[in-house]
Amino acid sequence: MEIQIINGLKFPSIYEINTRVWINRILDDNSEKKLLNVPDKYWKSLVEKGIDYVWLMGIWQTCSSLIASCCFEDFLQRDYSRALKDWKREDIIGSPYSINKYVLNPALGNESDLIILKNKLNKLGLKLILDFIPNHFGADSELILSSPQIFLGISEEKYLNDRYTYFKHDSGKIFAHGRDPFFPAWQDTIQINYFSESARQFMINNLLSITDYCDGVRCDMAMLSLTNVFQNTWGGVLDNKFAKPETEFWKVAIEKAKSKRKDFLFIAEAYWKLEWQLQLLGFDFTYDKELTDRLKGNAFFVKEHLRAAEDYQNKSLRFIENHDEERAKKILGKEKSKAAAVIISTIPGMRFYHDGQFEGKQIKLPVQLGREPFEKTCTELIQFYDLLLKITNNNTFKNGDWQVLEQYSSWHNNELYKNILVWQWNFGTENYLIAVNYSDQTSTCRVRLELDGFPDTIELHDLLNDQEFLRSAEEIQSDGLYIELKPFQSHIFKY
Repeated sequence: MEIQIINGLKFPSIYEINTRVWINRILDDNSEKKLLNVPDKYWKSLVEKGIDYVWLMGIWQTCSSLIASCCFEDFLQRDYSRALKDWKREDIIGSPYSINKYVLNPALGNESDLIILKNKLNKLGLKLILDFIPNHFGADSELILSSPQIFLGISEEKYLNDRYTYFKHDSGKIFAHGRDPFFPAWQDTIQINYFSESARQFMINNLLSITDYCDGVRCDMAMLSLTNVFQNTWGGVLDNKFAKPETEFWKVAIEKAKSKRKDFLFIAEAYWKLEWQLQLLGFDFTYDKELTDRLKGNAFFVKEHLRAAEDYQNKSLRFIENHDEERAKKILGKEKSKAAAVIISTIPGMRFYHDGQFEGKQIKLPVQLGREPFEKTCTELIQFYDLLLKITNNNTFKNGDWQVLEQYSSWHNNELYKNILVWQWNFGTENYLIAVNYSDQTSTCRVRLELDGFPDTIELHDLLNDQEFLRSAEEIQSDGLYIELKPFQSHIFKY
């Protein structure tokens, strides 16, 4: 599968922002909290870090009528208290994934503001990513009255047997809540019926409309719309008049969107080892949650994952935190999170960063909360990320060729070499060697490089630690380059 170069980049970077919370922090108390009031210097600061796409999570109009009935369950209140000890009921603004319809939340601006913002970001060098939520709308969406046929209707009998998964709308009609089949239904949502051709066309029309306002979409729980997944989840309640579609929704939807805008980017939130299937259906990048989980372990698990097929690697989205995950500094610790950041920033695929990650924030905020707690920033992490992103903000890391290298024992029976991960990047005459000790022990290894055509003496500049090394090319090719790294330390050599 040939990788598509979009906007001149094979391996771009993206920055996620929890918009409704972030805007209160970015704008002072006297500013109207509108997207167009965010100063240009903020966006320019992202460009300077090498960010290519910004994902404004949660900008669509939500169903505020559902807050009182759906956002104060006991488990949610426990989450609120863990994140924000002094939270109040007015701090709860509802889930950004329980939307009324695809229009900008009036609290953030209006429709024309979104187009103005997109054009501004594009001129500054940023592309805009917005949410596409294929599985559901809010359970009180006005679409239930105007377009009830797109939703999954349920019989009275099913409803009476399970009033948690199904609900009776004020109109008297009964529908299913949206759900992940491994978890209870989301009470503030209504399920779209993907065996209904009118529903599929309705969602494609929404998607085509969104292409006017942004440069790509992050598709929430994208695997739930796959035909087999939908059938396995809802087959027991589907009306017999709905036959199994012959073509996957995503194949049709992505083809139509890209026929309108070839450069429009599709990112899938995906799990259950369905990422490859979604890539084959046209997604440019799919979540690599497996790598995120393996980074909680050791180097062996990470290296095994990076042996996957090149096509799959190239279309994977690499992250160590996002709004659904625990914060990296909290779950990994400061030093290990730095090593993990070097890994996800120097392997192929889309590199994903989360607002607050650079500052070392440790509190995972429930998406229903509209206020965040004060957290001290970590100066060391800020400086680390500034340097890391500066190093990787070039054509070699964004368009080059990547190869995992085999490391060898630096002396007889030394098993510690297995703690070090090594790979290289090449682009034209530029060459980089990355080595990461992903363990809590000082470790050593040797690695051989192909240096035909290089001078007899090789200059290795460690950009991450500002050190210079001179080594014999002949020795590196025959015996291997000797590398020694302290726990969770890294080299990024340019040579």
